[in-house]
Amino acid sequence: MASALLVVAMVPILKALTKAHMFASEIDRKTFSLVLAQGKLDEIRARSIYHYSDSIVPSGSFPGVSYLWNVEDTGPGSDLRTITVHVGYDGNGNGTLSSDEVEVTLATYVARRW
Repeated sequence: MASALLVVAMVPILKALTKAHMFASEIDRKTFSLVLAQGKLDEIRARSIYHYSDSIVPSGSFPGVSYLWNVEDTGPGSDLRTITVHVGYDGNGNGTLSSDEVEVTLATYVARRW
């Protein structure tokens, strides 16, 4: 009788642990995506100080990890550009970032300095 009660009590506990692990994995991926997106924006801002008119590479992958990025550049050729970076985990392994894989989107303005 005690074994049956123990089994019945363990099922909801194991379900809760499984969900907690899934949520923790999702939060870990989103946090890492956020760090990578911020780094990509910082790289673009730093490069734009001296090379403002250069075009920005629209997509790529981060070396050593399975994360991809896309960059949208609105306003090339003007004195103010809006840069939007999308980063996500490449779960399919196909090397392209689809809209359902995007985990983080960050945007900033970059202005011509001189």
